[in-house]
Amino acid sequence: MPVVEFAPALQRHARCAPVSTAAASLRSALDAAFELQPLLRGYVLDEQGAVRKHVAVFINGELLHDRRRLERPLAGADRVYVAQALSGG
Repeated sequence: MPVVEFAPALQRHARCAPVSTAAASLRSALDAAFELQPLLRGYVLDEQGAVRKHVAVFINGELLHDRRRLERPLAGADRVYVAQALSGG
């Protein structure tokens, strides 16, 4: 089953252990995690349901580039990692 994990920086706001889910898409996997810890939804997604600008989502170590289309399929061994994105110069 896919696993969703949140970086420690996000867990300072709302603790959530890694979530194993039978979800078939990224959106469904995130929704499963948000059911367990609803506060994380506001930190991760904006009002339109897209990933916020300063949040990075990785699937198996690969950065998700399309912040709006979260229907990307997930396979059984996929790992989703959600972290705060660093910016600056």
